[in-house]
Amino acid sequence: MKTIGKIQIGKQGITENFIKTLKSYFKNHQNVRVYALKSSLPEEGRKERVKKYSEEILAELGKNYTSKIIGFTIIVKKWRREVR
Repeated sequence: MKTIGKIQIGKQGITENFIKTLKSYFKNHQNVRVYALKSSLPEEGRKERVKKYSEEILAELGKNYTSKIIGFTIIVKKWRREVR
């Protein structure tokens, strides 16, 4: 079982299809790295946009997931139990 998958956020941002794809990655991976492409981010406020993307992803996935932001990369981890 691979532990890390990779996916990118494009110009359209977080869409319904993106969330479906992300959920399917967690069938085979424990962690998924989500890369925010520069074209998906405004010139100013890039860090804030990445933080907003992270919050949106966690809201869509549920309580069994946590995230960590490193630069323009969001690392999403799936836990067996709900994270408090």
